[in-house]
Amino acid sequence: MTHRINLLEGNIFSSLTRLAVPIMLTSLIQMAYNLTDMIWIGYLGADAVASVGAAGMYGWLSQSIATLARMGGQVNVGHRLGAGDNDEAARFAQNALQLEVVLSVLYGLVMMLFTGPLVGFFRLNGAQTIADAESYLFITGGLIIFSTLNQVFTGLITVTGNSRTPFLVTTAGLVLNIVLDPVLIFGIGPFPVMGVAGAAIATVLAQALVTLLYVLYARRDAHLLQRVNILARPDLKKIRDILRIGLPSAVQGALFTSISMVLARTVAVFGDTAIAVQKVGSQIESISWMTADGFSAALSSFIAQNYGAGNFERTKRGFRSAFTIMVGWGIFTSLLLIFAAAPIFRIFIRESEALPLGVDYLVILGFSQLFCCVEIMVGGAFSGFGKTLPPSITSIVLTSARIPMAMVLSATALGLNGVWWSITISSILKGLVLLTLFLLFLRRETRRRQAQAA
Repeated sequence: MTHRINLLEGNIFSSLTRLAVPIMLTSLIQMAYNLTDMIWIGYLGADAVASVGAAGMYGWLSQSIATLARMGGQVNVGHRLGAGDNDEAARFAQNALQLEVVLSVLYGLVMMLFTGPLVGFFRLNGAQTIADAESYLFITGGLIIFSTLNQVFTGLITVTGNSRTPFLVTTAGLVLNIVLDPVLIFGIGPFPVMGVAGAAIATVLAQALVTLLYVLYARRDAHLLQRVNILARPDLKKIRDILRIGLPSAVQGALFTSISMVLARTVAVFGDTAIAVQKVGSQIESISWMTADGFSAALSSFIAQNYGAGNFERTKRGFRSAFTIMVGWGIFTSLLLIFAAAPIFRIFIRESEALPLGVDYLVILGFSQLFCCVEIMVGGAFSGFGKTLPPSITSIVLTSARIPMAMVLSATALGLNGVWWSITISSILKGLVLLTLFLLFLRRETRRRQAQAA
């Protein structure tokens, strides 16, 4: 396949960046899905944005079940590919996809059956805001299988050294979403005005297109996915291996989102406009962490293959290259949010009372972007070695600290800004702690291998 990059040989910086750039662009495109919705929904007002922000939390929560299969499948597949066992790699890919289908169906049923109570958790104020949130959650949550399957496909294809295909198919989905959003939200042509529900339908249809394109690609991918039989009997041993690696990251993601949902309730005390600010602000902020997440996936794939092939020194050089790039990106995004907060936020919400709140959010969160990028990148490096527990524990402990910090700081003169500072402080600590742990891991692993060689 001409799209596949050899991660085991050649110039490290070249191989890593050629793999990473399409992944980073893919992450930016995924971010653009949400930003496109926010831009169009912003024309409906801050209340509509608040409804999507609340319901969207459950879409965010679904990423944890996607992480379970994606991370466990990707790392196991990478190790087997690095060792030259493509058949075993395909069997791991098969079980990862089967696991994801089952979990996504169950999650979707819960979203549809308990839409009202789930939205009620956020204590939204306006009746229309609540109704919009329920319709958005019912549609996007009930059909979450497309979104989660796409993430697993992306991980499995990327770990083979092919990041171009995920970029192309995700771009196709974005184009469809851009076209459908205004048509379905505002009722252009023969379509009725659907408002927030229209945005949900546009998003699901775009995600379904991406899934279809991945399936068509899988039928031609002789290197890995063509060998997958989704209807075959699951291999419980391989599912256990997938769970062993994927579960810590999934628990980390689920708790991270759950904590964010608790913080959203704290924010709700300051009104629906504050919720809208948090939703829009987090989408703008994702320009740093989603890009870092894309580079982290490339680094994880690079390390997984080289670790499976026994190229430990090459994995260390790959980490150093990735670290240099991510530090530069983190500094750039920090400066962008701090010094260009007002013009960026004004793109999404134009209501005068929301603007100062949005500027405060972006400026405060801007101070943590460098450390956030470092945390995500180091987490990807740990995952490539199959060590998902250290980043998970670090994230769980320090992210949990946001709740008491937010309660204390928001009760001071900081008010709502106290919530934003709790997020920034914990992000800075996570980046510093996780980097320290990884450097200690590398030093310990290097000494162990030197002792074995001696």
